[in-house]
Amino acid sequence: MSCVDPIKNKSDLKKLKEYFYKKSKRDYVLFCLGINCGLRISDILRLNVKNVKNKNYIEIYEKKTGKYKRFPLNAKLKILLGNYTKDKDINSALFQTIYNNRMDRFTAYKILNKACIETNININIGTHTLRKTFGYHFYKKFKDIILLQKIFNHSTPNVTLRYIGLEQEEIDNKYLQFIL
Repeated sequence: MSCVDPIKNKSDLKKLKEYFYKKSKRDYVLFCLGINCGLRISDILRLNVKNVKNKNYIEIYEKKTGKYKRFPLNAKLKILLGNYTKDKDINSALFQTIYNNRMDRFTAYKILNKACIETNININIGTHTLRKTFGYHFYKKFKDIILLQKIFNHSTPNVTLRYIGLEQEEIDNKYLQFIL
């Protein structure tokens, strides 16, 4: 299994947002939620409409760790989720397939992979790309690896740096600057 990458380039993020916006409201919301909250795809796909409709926070027990997690929805997500859930049954899955089944991680992967192919974005894509993208840009904006470590429930800051691809990025940059 190969390691997946975050989407580091902001113009690539913009291209993907535009692609999803034009293609599918559901996929646009899935993408925006993923890159703005840092949840694992397994937790995103377990959400029901009632978990987000008219809410200021998302509260879940993480599937992988069993730990309670609560975080606020930013203004953009509140509006986006409000519009998306307006006419949806509160007991239904937030992200459903065309057959009204709960979306699974393979379907989410196919959606992301197809989008990257169609927008000519060449990275190692996977469903974890959404979480890693959140982490990468969160760190770039706030430079707070300890807080990001807590958000991700990682054991050390070094694990978090490696996870979001910064450790390798820094190594690569130093190699490029080193000339004898």
